[in-house]
Amino acid sequence: MEQSLNPAIPTHLAESKPTRINWIYMLIGGIIFLIIGLMVYATITSGAYYLTVNELLEKGPEMQGERVRVNGIVVADSEDWDAEEVTLRFTVYDENDEIGTGSQLPIVFKGPRPDNFQRAISAIIEGSLLPSGEFEAHTLLLKCPSRYEESPEEIFVQATQS
Repeated sequence: MEQSLNPAIPTHLAESKPTRINWIYMLIGGIIFLIIGLMVYATITSGAYYLTVNELLEKGPEMQGERVRVNGIVVADSEDWDAEEVTLRFTVYDENDEIGTGSQLPIVFKGPRPDNFQRAISAIIEGSLLPSGEFEAHTLLLKCPSRYEESPEEIFVQATQS
C-alpha cells in the first residue's frame, strides 16, 4: 500500500477561520511593540546629552533662545545670592580647561538657592543663552562630594520664575 506524502487536512480544520480572540492578541501585541519602540526612540533622541561651556560659546548667537543643557565646573567664590529677588548668579567653566585658562559662562538661576551650593563641584544646567551672554538656568543638577562616599552626590533644583 502506498502512503501519500501530503496527508489530508481534516475538513473541520481546513474550513475554520481565525477566531476573534486571535485578532485581539495580535492587536495587543502590536500596541505593546509600538509602545516599546516609542520608549526606545525617546530614550535615544532625548538622552542626557549636554554641551560643554566651550561648545556653547563657540556656537554663540545661533544658540540664543534654544533650550540646551550645559555641563561645567563651578568657579569657586563666584556665587552671588540675592535673597530679595530669589536669584542665584554664579559662573562655570569648561571641565576640560584649567581654571582661569578658558572661557567662563555666567549663570542666572531664578529660584531657591540649593542648600549646599557651596560644596558644588560641577553642574549640569538646563536653560537658554540670553543675548547678554548670560545663561538663564531653568533647572540645576549639582554634583557635590558626599561626606560618606567618594563619588559625588547629585542635587536637582528647578527654577520658580522664568
